[in-house]
Amino acid sequence: MKIGIGNDHVAVEMKQEIQAHLEAKGIEVVNFGTDSSQRCDYPVYGEAVANAVAAGEVDLGILICGTGVGISLAANKVAGIRACVCSDPYTAKLSREHNNTNILAFGARVIGIELAKMIVDEWLNASFQGGRHAERVAMIMDIERRQREK
Repeated sequence: MKIGIGNDHVAVEMKQEIQAHLEAKGIEVVNFGTDSSQRCDYPVYGEAVANAVAAGEVDLGILICGTGVGISLAANKVAGIRACVCSDPYTAKLSREHNNTNILAFGARVIGIELAKMIVDEWLNASFQGGRHAERVAMIMDIERRQREK
């Protein structure tokens, strides 16, 4: 498995710890984020990871900014992306099982590193359940298709 990871200046330390956590599990991590604490713009990194996921360059993505919201909004502008901000393991798990999310986002100012690791693990260990959920994901993707056609 290959995961793209992106972050802004607020989340450098958390990104590094999550990257190490993933690599310890044998997961390849591609760093699209900043390694500097100098102020930068989170949409750049959200889009970079989302483009890599959409193009199949990485299997999944993880994004981290102050709250996870801004960076996930940027990612969700890329066709084919279903990014979800999660601050607890249960939501992360269900986002994969029910919504087939392909990018996980969270906030370095919202959660601590140990909770972030639990969220990542639950998300990665979950799998899409299909069934009635597949119909709903298809409806979401249809909204995206219709918007592109306008």
